[in-house]
Amino acid sequence: MGVKVQFWLEKDGELILGRGRKELLLLLMELGSLRKAARQLGMSYRAAWGKIRETEKLIGWPLVESKEGARRLSLTPKGAELLRRFQLFEEEATLEVERIFRKHFQAQ
Repeated sequence: MGVKVQFWLEKDGELILGRGRKELLLLLMELGSLRKAARQLGMSYRAAWGKIRETEKLIGWPLVESKEGARRLSLTPKGAELLRRFQLFEEEATLEVERIFRKHFQAQ
């Protein structure tokens, strides 16, 4: 028996960052291309841009910026920091949930 958890950030009930957007931003950082990142996740370029724009509207600042002209995208420093903090939170919170789970279900 085990436990699984999923975390996401919201503002006014709207999704800011969760598993899907985290994966999109990680791939964007790795590939430098939103089109390639979206394709790898099986989503359209338009849908990927829509998710980024929705998040930017909620947080009030840009997540991504153009590099090397308009052909390469990267996370803004604030975007990278948001992603980093979310990943750290997610890891720490998951460990705590697993600790509590073991406390209550150790003998099972």
